[in-house]
Amino acid sequence: MTLLTDGITLAGRRAPSRVLFGPHPTNLGTADRELTERHTAYYERRAAGGAGIVVTETASVTDDDHPYERAPLAARCEQGWTEVGEACHRHGALVLASLGHAGGQGSSAYSQSVLWAPSPFADAASRELPAEMEQEQIDAVVAGFAEAARRTLRAGLDGVELDAGVFALLRQFHSGLTNQRQDGYGTDRLRLTREVVAAVREVIGADRVLALRLSCDELAPWAGVTPEQAAGQVAELADVTDLLVVVRGGPFATSAYRPDAHTEPQFNLELCRAMREAAGGRVPVVLQGSVTEVPAARAALESGAADLVEMTRAQIAEPRLVELVRAGTPERVRPCVLCNQACQVRDNRNPVVSCIGEPGSGHETELEHAPRPAGGAGVQPVLVVGGGPAGLECARVLASLGHRVRVAERAERAGGMLRTAAAGGAARERLALLADWLEEECGRLGVRILTGTEIGPTELADAEDRGERVVLATGSRPAPRAWAAAGTPEPVFVLDVPVLLSGGPGALPPDGPVVVDDPVGGPIGVAVAEWLAAAGRQVHLVTQDQVAGVQLARTGDLSDANVRLQRAQVRRELRARLRELRSDHVLLEDIWTGATREVPCVAVVDCGHRLPEETLYLATPGTPRAGDCVAPRTVLEAVLEGRRLALRFASDAERVPVPAGAAASKASTTPVSPVRSQRR
Repeated sequence: MTLLTDGITLAGRRAPSRVLFGPHPTNLGTADRELTERHTAYYERRAAGGAGIVVTETASVTDDDHPYERAPLAARCEQGWTEVGEACHRHGALVLASLGHAGGQGSSAYSQSVLWAPSPFADAASRELPAEMEQEQIDAVVAGFAEAARRTLRAGLDGVELDAGVFALLRQFHSGLTNQRQDGYGTDRLRLTREVVAAVREVIGADRVLALRLSCDELAPWAGVTPEQAAGQVAELADVTDLLVVVRGGPFATSAYRPDAHTEPQFNLELCRAMREAAGGRVPVVLQGSVTEVPAARAALESGAADLVEMTRAQIAEPRLVELVRAGTPERVRPCVLCNQACQVRDNRNPVVSCIGEPGSGHETELEHAPRPAGGAGVQPVLVVGGGPAGLECARVLASLGHRVRVAERAERAGGMLRTAAAGGAARERLALLADWLEEECGRLGVRILTGTEIGPTELADAEDRGERVVLATGSRPAPRAWAAAGTPEPVFVLDVPVLLSGGPGALPPDGPVVVDDPVGGPIGVAVAEWLAAAGRQVHLVTQDQVAGVQLARTGDLSDANVRLQRAQVRRELRARLRELRSDHVLLEDIWTGATREVPCVAVVDCGHRLPEETLYLATPGTPRAGDCVAPRTVLEAVLEGRRLALRFASDAERVPVPAGAAASKASTTPVSPVRSQRR
């Protein structure tokens, strides 16, 4: 029986586990496209946590390839690779450098030069037309791969991974979608990849790993690479590679490479099994595709579907994943909820890679994630008011530092908006996993969670008298609505979205259409519309944008979300604002022309912004607070501020300096002090 924690030998080099941390954009680099100490700390943390193989962020092999602003350039990565290799080797992990070229899926906005591709086929996303590569450009790419491999040798890495995946020039040569050439590179679409593999192997030799990330299904069967074609490619390449990572996706399905929770985890399982059969045991095969849960990863190995598993997002969420499995405590692995909200960073905002549940990811050099426990006089009792993600994370970190913590939560179960949002359809149920984990970790650390407990100014005064220090994490409240009721005796029924999610579709009037008002354009409005449509309601989704759920572009779900809305027969009311509520309809206003139109409905669901619940804060000004009671935002900000507040508390209690990144939010800059006796 093959286990996750079993080692595996590749090209004579031993990886300590069968878990791979795969290449992905991080935005941790410099504007000059170099790797930094932040990369080193980021990768080392996963190696220390037990990852068997760490593959660094894909580096362009020629300087005319610049797919996103902070994409590494191989010619400038040698020093960074050296430092990453030395750091990860201390923990036994193998380190591979991902090498690639984005071809027609690059960006001339950064390169300021023409894009090169197999054929002049415009990219589906950018709509930019590339130039057809001539032999000169093809030779330069092959030489670029070889020179980049030579740099990895000097850096002391264990090998390379060649990118023929979703965003790769090599895949573009494999595919009939993008390769319409009439020369030898068109009649033999694998020719360039074989030339690159041969050139790289000549450089690195047989004692270093040559891995290949291969798109085996472009999800475009009319002309793209199909699993049947990919099986032939695998059979041909198996003898010249040391590791094969099976992925899916192509120019019309880039979001399929790393989708959110609307796609079932391990979606490549059978594809991987088929490619492993095609390989015939000649090369180890890696399963990629939302592999986030330890039992499922184990089952994939034990069933023979794969030889290794890539658990990239899982290790962004929990850097210690393999270490915890090896220690016999897999239940302590922080779950990945497959939201893509903080780890999907290939966009023009250049956010640094992170995780909503583990905000220290990507910030290893800034946010302390293993502070020293308090001792003696440093140990203090703490009352956290509010058991949502901010309160639970604050309590968890404080308890891990040795403080005595109790959490007071007014609801009958802790978890706050995580549990509320988890009710909004199957794709959002995974949010409850994070709430469960926070609650269980708090319990393991001795935190007392008092549910059904209301805290007011009197109770805070009592806490102060007992010597407890207080943290407020009281969440949010509905904002006043700008709609007019138009003086009707029975205006349409209005429901705040958390109330709806808590009560289910039955909280609405039994019959008639429902308007979902979404002035934010984020995931909530779309999810609620889908959820209600699945319950059999006729739904109108109102947005001022030209596309519903426009913020979902950040997570890669925008086009898929609109497909789902179309299939669910949700009526999208675009470029519209809700202006008036009547007894049986609402009045919408076109944001461009001001023209109005009526939409029949029996109820409106308000998915707009909320306001901080600051009743206790106003009664006890200066009390430290975190999360939505500062300003309602996402889970990431709530967890991050809860952690920062706990770390600042520890620094204050021990009278040591605050960690370098721990004072960047409003919550963390408020001095942590006992509840003040001066009250309103």
